[in-house]
Amino acid sequence: MNRYLSLELPLRREMMTTVRLATGGVCAAAGLSYDGGEDCKVCVTESLLLLMRRGFSAASVQFYEDARGIDVRVRGTEGGGDTALSDEDEIALALLNALAESVCVCDADGSITFLFGSQA
Repeated sequence: MNRYLSLELPLRREMMTTVRLATGGVCAAAGLSYDGGEDCKVCVTESLLLLMRRGFSAASVQFYEDARGIDVRVRGTEGGGDTALSDEDEIALALLNALAESVCVCDADGSITFLFGSQA
């Protein structure tokens, strides 16, 4: 599996535009449709916001080429805590499950992975 792009960033709201632009570029390079790229940007943004609400102060976002599309891995790297999921977190997780394929959330290390197929 080849890596398209890897980002390390502080979790601040002003960084979301940069991450969304980078995500759009990766989706275009991978041949995703416009709608698939928009869905992927929403999922990456929601994942980062979820990590922020869970107390993480930094994150990594990695995009990998997969035979089925783009494999995205978002992980909190600094901070974090054992906070209960809020209603807003539950909505974000429902959105991820509705838009992406193969969603996996691992609370132990603050990681969220999902797949966007090339047919999206």
